[in-house]
Amino acid sequence: MDEEIKVAELFAGVGGFRLGLEGYNAPERGWNLPSAGPYKTVWANQWEPGTDRKQFAARCYVERFGEDSLVNDDIATVLDQYEAGERDIPDADMVVGGFPCQDYSVARPLSQATGIEGKKGVLWWSIFRFLNIQLDKSPGNARYCMFENVDRLLKSPARQRGRDFAIILSCLASLGYSVEWRVVNSAEYGFPQRRKRVYIYAERNARWDVIERLTHGVMATAFPMTPPTRIDRVSIPLDPYETSQSFNRGGKIAPFSDAGVMVGNEAVTCRVVEHYDGPRMTLGDVLIPEYEVPEEYFVPESQREKWEYLKGSKREKRVNKATGFEYSYSEGAMTFPDAIDRPSRTILTGEGGRGASRFKHVIECPDGRLRRLVPDELDQLQCFPRGWTNTGMTDGQRAFCMGNALVVGIPHAIGKVIANSSSSDAR
Repeated sequence: MDEEIKVAELFAGVGGFRLGLEGYNAPERGWNLPSAGPYKTVWANQWEPGTDRKQFAARCYVERFGEDSLVNDDIATVLDQYEAGERDIPDADMVVGGFPCQDYSVARPLSQATGIEGKKGVLWWSIFRFLNIQLDKSPGNARYCMFENVDRLLKSPARQRGRDFAIILSCLASLGYSVEWRVVNSAEYGFPQRRKRVYIYAERNARWDVIERLTHGVMATAFPMTPPTRIDRVSIPLDPYETSQSFNRGGKIAPFSDAGVMVGNEAVTCRVVEHYDGPRMTLGDVLIPEYEVPEEYFVPESQREKWEYLKGSKREKRVNKATGFEYSYSEGAMTFPDAIDRPSRTILTGEGGRGASRFKHVIECPDGRLRRLVPDELDQLQCFPRGWTNTGMTDGQRAFCMGNALVVGIPHAIGKVIANSSSSDAR
C-alpha cells in the first residue's frame, strides 16, 4: 500500500481540494468520487470574516467531513495561538489552499532579524507562516504544496506587472521549494465550465531540469499541451522584500506566461496550447429535469426585456450620481440565453437571487421560458456531487460558495500525478 500523504487544507471553503484529493463515498446519496491517491486530510481551516451567520461554508464542510475536520477561526488567530502554545497543529506532508488575489507587498527584508513582514490581512502571508511552522516542526513536513488563485495573479499589480506572483515564488524559493505553475481553463480539459485559474505546485528540495519539467512535469502530465514554440527566462530575487521593491519595476507587460517552472531563483515560462482529446461536458449535461425546478427560478415574462438589455451590447451616455459628470459607457453583448451545448461561463459569487443581472446564467427551456440555474446545477458545474451544498444554506449562500469554489476535477488530476510520482520516488 502506498504511504499516506497527510494534507492540511487552508481556506477550505466547502472542501474542493479535499474532495478532489480524497474522493468521497456516500452510496445512499449516489455519490462515489474516486480518490486521487493515498491522501488523508488531517487539519483544515475555514473562516469567513464576520459573524457566525457568515460561517455557512464551514458548516457545510463539517457536515460533509465530520465535526473534527475543521478549525473555524481566523487563520491569523489560529497561528498566533499555536505560537503561544495554546493550540496544536498536526504535521502535514502537503499543504493546499485557494487564497484571494491581493496586494502582496512586504515591509521588511530577510536580512533583518524579524524577517519579512507581510501586509496585514493578506492571506498569502498566513500560508507562508503556516509553511514556516510546519518546517520548524520537522524539515520533512510540507514536502508538497498545491495552491489555486485567479489567473490575474500572474499580472498584478497594474503598476508593477507580475510583482505579486514573483513575491510568492520568492517566498517559496526562500524555503527551498521548486515550483511549477499552470493556468488551467477547465473547459479545455473536458469539464462543463469555462473557468481559468492558476494552479501552483511546489515540491521541497527538488532539483529539476527546468525545460524538461516544463513539458513533462506534474502540470504537463495532468494537463497535456503542445510543445512550446518559445520559452522565456525570468530571474526571481530570493528575498521577497527585494522582489517587492524591484521586480519588473516600470514594466508594462508581466514576464509570466500560462505555464512555468522555477528552480532556485531561475524560472522558465511559456504560453500554452492545450492538447486534449478526451470526453467533453457541456452546461446541458448538468441540467436537472425541468419539472424539478422551483417556480421562482423561472424568469417572469415582464422581466425578459430587462434581462435582454443587461445582456446586450451598449453604447450610451451615463451620469455619475455623486458628481454629475457625464461619460460614455459601452460594453459588448453576451450570449443570451446561455448555450447549453457548450461549457458554461464562469460561475460568480452573485449567481443567486431573483433579480435580473448581466452575469447570472439564464437558459431557455423547451417551452420557451427562461430560467436561472438552481444550486444543484451550480454544484455540478464545479464537479461537486449534486446537492453537496444543500446543508441548510439559502440558495444565495449556495451560489456564493460555488462562485468561490474550484473545479474539483483539477486538483484531482494534479493529485493523481503527485501520488504516482511519490510512489515512484519511494521505490
